[in-house]
Amino acid sequence: MTPRRLLLVASSALAAALLLAGCTVGPGNTAPNSTSEPSSGPGNAGGGDDSGDLEGALLDDGRMFAVVSWGSSTCLPQVDQVSAEGQTVSVTLVEPEGDGATEKACTADLAPRASVGALPEGVDPTKDITLQVTYGDVSDDIDLDGDPDATGTPGDPTSYEPSAGWFDDGGLVLLTWGSSGCPPVVESAEGSGSAGTVTFVTDDTQVCTMDMAPRATVIEFPEDDVDDDAPFTLTLVGGGLDGTVQVR
Repeated sequence: MTPRRLLLVASSALAAALLLAGCTVGPGNTAPNSTSEPSSGPGNAGGGDDSGDLEGALLDDGRMFAVVSWGSSTCLPQVDQVSAEGQTVSVTLVEPEGDGATEKACTADLAPRASVGALPEGVDPTKDITLQVTYGDVSDDIDLDGDPDATGTPGDPTSYEPSAGWFDDGGLVLLTWGSSGCPPVVESAEGSGSAGTVTFVTDDTQVCTMDMAPRATVIEFPEDDVDDDAPFTLTLVGGGLDGTVQVR
């Protein structure tokens, strides 16, 4: 058995242990908020004049949210504080910390990055939600449509199942669970109408950390190729993530 397969077995065991213990990602918890390397597909969702805006998506069957910002692909903003008053959720994003006293070096590219956090208890994901996001000098309100099919309750334990939500025309955030040291890396993405396929890089030689963390991956399709107003099925191939996800 390869080291990667051993890790996958260990991660599965860890997930089962966490479920039995009733472990959950609590509101405002900054330990695992967003961490996969954002991946740009063949599309241009969020590009151009919209690159300074913040977008959002509802994830994990209504338990979590994602805030999409644009900037260096190697410096992902972290969710620092989350609080709610009714259906209005206040979110503070901060820059990632460097290693000790050393500032983190960031690449000079412009890419969409997804920062994920847990919705506070009392928020109803079946109703519209407003995220009031503060990120440095930027403040923006993100309106999230309620998902009438959401069965998750904010504050309850996650089911550790993949989930996905649109944040823009042709752009979606995919949430998966696994090693934070081995985030999914998109090899290719293609879509047509109400279906799309994303292929991930498979590397059995990677040495992965033995944690179970949420990894948010941005996936983009040419907006004229996909119908994000209808039920959309995303097929995952490779990277140990084979399966399908219904994008909401």
